[in-house]
Amino acid sequence: MKIQYDSSIQDDKCIRLENEVSDFYEIFEPIEKIIYLLMDKVTGAVFCECHVSAKNLINNCTVDVPLDPEEQSDYRANRELVEDSSAFAQMKTDANNGRIFSNIVAEYNVEFDEEHPLKIVGGQHRIKAIQEALKNEVEEYHGIKVYFDLNMVQRLDVQLISNTNIAVSADLLDRMMETVKGPELRNWCHEVGLLDDNSDFADKKQRGNCITVREARTFIINYFLGNSVSDFEKEKTDGVIAKTGGNDEDWDKLKEDHPEMWNDKKLKEAGIAFANLANKQKEYFAEDGKKPSREYADKAFNYAIIASWAFVAGLLSDNDIRRIRHFELPDHSKKDPLNAEALASARHKSDPENYRGLGTRTDAKERGRLIELFYLQAEEGKGITKAHINLALSKYFAKQANLEVQKIEKKVRR
Repeated sequence: MKIQYDSSIQDDKCIRLENEVSDFYEIFEPIEKIIYLLMDKVTGAVFCECHVSAKNLINNCTVDVPLDPEEQSDYRANRELVEDSSAFAQMKTDANNGRIFSNIVAEYNVEFDEEHPLKIVGGQHRIKAIQEALKNEVEEYHGIKVYFDLNMVQRLDVQLISNTNIAVSADLLDRMMETVKGPELRNWCHEVGLLDDNSDFADKKQRGNCITVREARTFIINYFLGNSVSDFEKEKTDGVIAKTGGNDEDWDKLKEDHPEMWNDKKLKEAGIAFANLANKQKEYFAEDGKKPSREYADKAFNYAIIASWAFVAGLLSDNDIRRIRHFELPDHSKKDPLNAEALASARHKSDPENYRGLGTRTDAKERGRLIELFYLQAEEGKGITKAHINLALSKYFAKQANLEVQKIEKKVRR
């Protein structure tokens, strides 16, 4: 075996890599007699491409790969394996018929899980198909792209590229980016009950799943937005929804402005109260799996409801009586806490024909109207009724008209 280095790789790096690449070659016995080590000019990551037998590949690899093995070893970067996909079924059939796969992306790393030195970060469905074919004594040589000596930034980049190639959901990208930044958001969600112990954020938002990074960020961002309001009647109050699919500058700035927020007692109380609301909403419809009950059960996790409920929690953070009424909404509800049926029938004369009721959309108008509703409910704390909903809609449009008047007055007085 001979190693040939890209001219961009510095000499000290070549010396450091030699033993690692030699060990890789001894374990995996690729058919190539010369291993060409190339460098990704964007990050400086070093890799080779070669072909190894299915037996050597499967016996020495794992798809159970943490993004941060040193600090967050229990949490994974890969998406969940989608075993009921028709494309995956075809992939397994092809593997049993001798299909040779390529574009399997991996990191050679013996610092954790020494029994499986090859950590698969792209191509986990191919690995599963190859594994099942090998059980049927079908063994071919498959193409792999192997990275060596990655640092944290390079590892994130490799995993992002690998997952982007499979049209990964924006929620998984959010989870990966948040994992790199640290465990604080996940730990906070564990503490308040928005995530079960030891569970990770969902890699895709769908009914019945764990909370996503975007949902958790949306909750916290809106809590602090509500907390910053000084005059509810005269200010624009429609909240926001966190960005997704990568970096969120607003989220990063919020953490800079509120470095103490992970220990903020009132924020934690709000998180616990919302988790209780979401659980009570699900429990009410637990025995009825028919539509629309399934949609109603997850109503709390509509983005507009998350944003507006958290906004009002922040708004009332210094009003103990009304904050408690807001938090105790599930305890004073005659039906499900959010009265999803009444929300579904809510409609203003300005709404389009295809409008399906309050809490079905996520735009600014939807958030603003829900903020009025939760704020109004906290006045008496007797639950959400149709009368409350109708009054909240009227208050929202009255406020919008007043804001428009203020805007025009400012122009006139310039």
